[in-house]
Amino acid sequence: MQRILYDFLNLFYPAVCLACGTHLLRHEKTICTHCYVRLPKTQYHLELNNPIARIFWGRAPVVSATAYFHFEKQSNVQNLIHNLKYKGHQEIGITIGEMMGEELRASEIYGKIEAILPVPLHPAKQQLRGYNQASAFAEGLSLGMGLPFYDNVLLRKVFTQTQTRKTRIERWQNVAEAFVVDTAPLGNAKNLLLVDDVITTGATFEACTQALLTSVNGAKVYVSAMASAAKI
Repeated sequence: MQRILYDFLNLFYPAVCLACGTHLLRHEKTICTHCYVRLPKTQYHLELNNPIARIFWGRAPVVSATAYFHFEKQSNVQNLIHNLKYKGHQEIGITIGEMMGEELRASEIYGKIEAILPVPLHPAKQQLRGYNQASAFAEGLSLGMGLPFYDNVLLRKVFTQTQTRKTRIERWQNVAEAFVVDTAPLGNAKNLLLVDDVITTGATFEACTQALLTSVNGAKVYVSAMASAAKI
């Protein structure tokens, strides 16, 4: 009966891969198998001093940092990020987050994490968009890692301009002191995974990390993104 209902609905509302646009098979979800096996994974979660972690050397004392995919323009990864951020497809963040979370759970580097924190949007921007794409990613990671995520610990107090087309210095100036922390939801959690959709220069992650280290006594911050657009 479920197969019949699926096939009937698919006639009028065909499920498509949000990376390439082809029709999904019955067993596929959000991303087709053809795309998934070809998406450019970094495997940085297996390497402590990987290229993304080195972005923060001398800037913010993160334990380690990683991203699931390499980001390239005009690629299927870009299609996924665009559909997540601007087309309302929060299921992309949840699906990729769950897949990545299962891999992080098996990584010795990320085995001590106790809580997952998405980089926040300013309330006005979130109201305009309707959701925070980083929270969708955090929700998926939570499912994959079996850990809680909190979207009310890090708060953005300053409405910043978009980071697109800004230099590294301009990005840092744009987000410096933009975040505050409410430690109450964390309880005794100290090992924190800070997550966002894309990492480029690391300026936003750096500002959030500094806010967490200042507010949470004994905090250790790990960083994870869905994709890396950093020039490494």
